[in-house]
Amino acid sequence: MSLIALRERSRVPTATEIDQIPWLSQLSAAHQSLALRSLRVVQADVGEQVCRIGRPASYWFGVIDGLLKMSSDNIMGTPITFTGVPPGAWFGEGTLLKGEPYRYNIEALRRTLVAGVPVEVFHDLLEQSLPFNRFVLNQLNERLGQFIAAREIDRINDPDSRVARNLSALFHPVLYPGVGEVLRITQQELGYLVGLSRQRVNEALKVLQARALIRIEYGGLRVLDLAGLRCYGSPGS
Repeated sequence: MSLIALRERSRVPTATEIDQIPWLSQLSAAHQSLALRSLRVVQADVGEQVCRIGRPASYWFGVIDGLLKMSSDNIMGTPITFTGVPPGAWFGEGTLLKGEPYRYNIEALRRTLVAGVPVEVFHDLLEQSLPFNRFVLNQLNERLGQFIAAREIDRINDPDSRVARNLSALFHPVLYPGVGEVLRITQQELGYLVGLSRQRVNEALKVLQARALIRIEYGGLRVLDLAGLRCYGSPGS
């Protein structure tokens, strides 16, 4: 499904959906009005791409509900998953700032409600709103730390550690404020993000639960020790 088709299905957000946009309340009334005049939401179905490699970047996106994954292909054409994109996440600001086409694919792992702000409005807010600038700058700073950590995760061979570190990334309180303490994710979805089978993910989750780092709940996972997840598998942990 093309981005054009997504745009055609988009609609004005409800008041409840607007309340779930973390940066909006930080703006002045005038800048909130500027953002809301063009803000749209759309339901992306499983497997539907919100962004595609090589396509021009025309929106700044956020996840209201659901789960996306960010991925690319290596030189052999094999998909490489960078990270999951859970509720509360806003992404793509680096691409918009550089005026480049997308270097990654963003695909829905389940039905996901996605919000979008046109690139022109994104730049207007950058030029006019200091709080918006601070939010975007903080996003870039936190995302840099996240991708440095992801490089480290890529070198971990222990499956339990890979699951723990990837889970900790999805519970990031700044980048993904909509997650809270419970992440709604299936073991199959987590397997797609980590690069492991559902069965191996299940084994890892049981180990992490036995160590009181998480609790497996119906339809998701509750974090009990975020710091422990972040350093799981490190020497001395």
